[in-house]
Order: sequence, then structure tokens, then C-alpha cells
Amino acid sequence: MPRQLALQSWLATLYPNTMISLAFAAADADFRRYFRATFPDGSTLIAMDAPPDKMDTRPYARVRELFAMLNVPKIVAHDPEQGFMLLEDLGNVTYLAALQYDPRPEVTKHLLLEAIDELVTLQQASRPDALPEYDAALLSRELNLFPEWFAAKELGKPFTFAQRQVWEQMCQLLIGRALAQPKVFVHRDFIVRNLMLTRGRPGVLDFQDAVYGPISYDLVSLLRDAFIGWDEEFVLDLVVRYWEKARAAGLPVNPEIDAFYRDFEWMGVQRHLKVAGIFARLYHRDGKDKYRGEIPRFIDYLKKTCRRYNELAPLYQLLVQLVGDDDVQTGYTF
Repeated sequence: MPRQLALQSWLATLYPNTMISLAFAAADADFRRYFRATFPDGSTLIAMDAPPDKMDTRPYARVRELFAMLNVPKIVAHDPEQGFMLLEDLGNVTYLAALQYDPRPEVTKHLLLEAIDELVTLQQASRPDALPEYDAALLSRELNLFPEWFAAKELGKPFTFAQRQVWEQMCQLLIGRALAQPKVFVHRDFIVRNLMLTRGRPGVLDFQDAVYGPISYDLVSLLRDAFIGWDEEFVLDLVVRYWEKARAAGLPVNPEIDAFYRDFEWMGVQRHLKVAGIFARLYHRDGKDKYRGEIPRFIDYLKKTCRRYNELAPLYQLLVQLVGDDDVQTGYTF
């Protein structure tokens, strides 16, 4: 039975003798799809379809309980065997859509500061042993998506022996710096596409891959985004605002803002390398080209950051070998 028909049948068992219309609402980079279920009285819920042979919905439910201090969707019904979930509807306006609709700096700053407040709230609830560790093995697996999928598949430039040696040295450096940071709950994809504009607090979505790891990770995700970018001065101002709020909340950020900003930037290098690999894999393995055109933004982030730190100079040279050395936009085009 096609998935959508099976989903409709499942809803019919939950709400017998009720006419429910289903309309496609969104799809994720993975295998999940979302439908808006509209009831006769006009109320709506969101139906998640996650094929159980490809995904497990139980981590979503577990993390949702941990993140209950945020405005996360309530789970109305859940069938992990079929991969279906019925969720509270937080609306259809993402932060990304709101920021693109009204790009005035004061609006952008207001929305991002609201998101930062939510991030601080999440981090204050952190405790060890509640989520998987963002450990060296996971950080390494993520980093190695870059040579496998971006360098080898996207560019057709598999690493040489010498490049592989440089790469391994840089990975050890990045992983060591990440693991040295204080640990908190990490959403792991705290981006404006996963935040919803509501009449109250921002809605928070797509948290099922949460881990316990570096305190700067989610801030990097928010401020160095795949689909929208801001100038360095604006980002620095918001990093300082976060740092001030985090210190006031008793979070274990570095007491020196320069040191915290360095942690933020180095964490960004790890994330940008990972995302470039993921976006390339989505195209070459999964046939999804929606994200491919955003890879140059991450290469640009990487090159700008690596130029600022002498220790990352070998990684900058490796990037130049792969994509060229122009300053603003990379020489890498699709």
C-alpha cells in the first residue's frame, strides 16, 4: 500500500467517521514527509510519515520529552511500527521564510535574539547521560563525509596520499578543540528552517538527532546558515549577545569572549565540512539537488575562517587545491 494511503488509513482508525483532508506540508533532507491534516472544524495537525525501514521515530519521541521546556510540537499519536506520528501544528511560517520576507536588520536581529533565548533555555536544562555523546567517533564520521562525498564525488578529486595526511592532522586538531569545549544539550540542526514563527515563543522542530556536546555548536548552526547569510560584524554582535546571555544564565561558556569566539569559529569549521559532505551526498547518493547549490556558501565560510587562524593554514591550502583561492566566492561552481 502506498505510504500516503497507509497514513490515511491510520488516521481513520484514530478518528473514525471523520472526514480528514491531507495536504503535503514539507519534506526533510532525509526520508520524512509531513502532511497537514485538516479536520471538519478547521483545526489542523501535522502527520509525519517516516518509513520504518529507513528511519526510527522513537528517538524523536524521546528527545521531545527532554526538550519539553521549549515550544516543541506535542505528540498526539505515535505508531513507531508503521512510522507514523501525529503532531501539534506550529504553523507554516519558518524563521527562514520570515527573514526572507522582511530582511530589515532590526527584524532579523529581533528574531535571532528570540532564537538565542530559546537556545539558552535548552542549554540550561542540560545534563549528562540523557543523550548520546557527541564524541570523537561521531565528529570523525561527520568530518569524513567531506573527502568521501564532496572532494571525491562532487569535485572528482579524491585526496592524494599527501592530502590525506594533511586531512588527518586537521581532523585531529578540530576534534580535539571540539571535545575541549563544555558540554550541553545540542539540537544539532538549530537552523532557521527548523524554527517556526508562532504567536508566542519560536517553535522548534527536527530535534531527533540531538546529542550532548560542544556548547558553541548550535549557535554556529543558527548564525552560519545554509540558506541565508549575514555579514561578519552582525554575526559577531549576535555571538557576543549570546555569550552575555549564557554567562548571565550560569552556562559554562569561556569567560573570555575572544576565546569563546574562537571556539565558535573552530566548531563552525567542523560543521561546515560535514554539511558540504552531506549536501553532496544528498545529490550523488539520494538524487536530491535542493541543497547542492548551497555548498559554496559553506566553502566560503570555511576559507574565511581558515585564513584567520595560523593553525588552520594547512586546511586552507587543501581547500585552495580543491576549489581555488579567490577571496569572496569560491572558484567552485555547479
